[in-house]
Amino acid sequence: MARTTKALLIGATALGLALPGLVRAQDKPAPTAAADTDEQTKPYVPPSARKSVEVGNYYLRKKKYNAALSRYQEAVETDPYNPTGYLGLGRVYEKIGLKQKALASYQKYLDELPSEKQA
Repeated sequence: MARTTKALLIGATALGLALPGLVRAQDKPAPTAAADTDEQTKPYVPPSARKSVEVGNYYLRKKKYNAALSRYQEAVETDPYNPTGYLGLGRVYEKIGLKQKALASYQKYLDELPSEKQA
């Protein structure tokens, strides 16, 4: 009997200590959706041209030509004077059979950096 009474007292004390915290937690207002809208309204910032070329090179090695093409195009749009983006475009176009586009991309690469070792 003494054990039961002792257990009830411990349980009641624990409940009494926890109850005010539970009540305060219920009184807090729910978080607003403002945090969600902040994430949605941030403008898209493309990665640097160098990073896009790195990712494009990865996709090219994995033979994921559409993904590589997108990344090289992103690199060229971000920095039109980055010759490695044009080199990547040329390689992808050549792999997918678009020889004229490949040639134009290689020419643009040479125009941007004619002294490159790979030229």
